[in-house]
Amino acid sequence: MNTILGKKIGMTQIFTENGEVVPVTVIEAGPVSVIQIKTKESDGYDAVQIGYGEVKEQRLNKPQKGHFAKWQASPKKHLAEIRLEEGERYEPNAIITVADFEAGKKLDVTGISKGKGTQGNIKRHGHHRGPTTHGSKHKRLAGALAAGTYPSRVFKGNKGPGRMGRDTVTVQNLLLMKVIPERNLLLVKGAVPGNKGGLLRIRYAVKGQEE
Repeated sequence: MNTILGKKIGMTQIFTENGEVVPVTVIEAGPVSVIQIKTKESDGYDAVQIGYGEVKEQRLNKPQKGHFAKWQASPKKHLAEIRLEEGERYEPNAIITVADFEAGKKLDVTGISKGKGTQGNIKRHGHHRGPTTHGSKHKRLAGALAAGTYPSRVFKGNKGPGRMGRDTVTVQNLLLMKVIPERNLLLVKGAVPGNKGGLLRIRYAVKGQEE
């Protein structure tokens, strides 16, 4: 399995054998279990649904309880679907851990970025500010958005103030420095999206992977 779910613990640093200091993000990943098997015959494509994180049964609604009961799986807090490559096969309730990942490989990590609330166009889009002298009252405003006579409206897609952050972000080609199976930890070089405790989807890099 080339994908696993986990949560961001925080950042620290480790030393390589050459004495180099490397900043790493600590991710507690898995164990995840295979909940559902999808096939071309029943669903039109091959995939598996995996679950991560324990949850009390009383916190589930009836459709969720029925789904887990149908596949004879223990309830999970987070679910994700993974497309399978040709020839890949998995059994229901199979367990996937960090031991299935190899140090030295590159990863793509997907998470929800930190929310920054409503921000102006300068912070949100990197626009230049206006003049600050000679009585200018246009220091950080958005400026002209459109002409008044024609088109008499603001075109869609105009970069202006608005909500910033809280987006799905994928950081590609992060080097997996170390795997600690007994503690379900992955040490990944560099930063990953989101707050501490945020849900992450970790998989082998789609591109840039060294054989």
